[in-house]
Amino acid sequence: MNKNREVTSKEEILDFITKNPTCYIATIDGNQPRVRGLLMYHADEDGILFQTWSNKDIYRQIQQNPNVELCFVSHNGSKQVRIAGKAEFIDDQKLKEEIVDKRSFIKPWVEEMGYDVMKVFKVINCVATVWTP
Repeated sequence: MNKNREVTSKEEILDFITKNPTCYIATIDGNQPRVRGLLMYHADEDGILFQTWSNKDIYRQIQQNPNVELCFVSHNGSKQVRIAGKAEFIDDQKLKEEIVDKRSFIKPWVEEMGYDVMKVFKVINCVATVWTP
């Protein structure tokens, strides 16, 4: 397998992950790595936004160790961008309402459980590695 690391601008990376918003996120549970798929909400110069729930393991894992790594893959598998960074939770009611408005599939959960269980986090201090075959 050829792991070429190409020089890519921040703008190109933001464009790539915006066009390929489903990613894999790695966290640590004690000393065991955990990986799961997650849908990115938004990415810009300030970081990469995600939404989860307080009853999920990912929430507890990030609280205990905020270091994460993301992996975004193109639809045809020809490129991937790995991003290491630090996750920080954001308590912003308007942002939560915006996310629910744009992602109607989570509205029933919020209506049932309330906004308090909805957690938003941003990955900051990002370092990206681009891989192509």
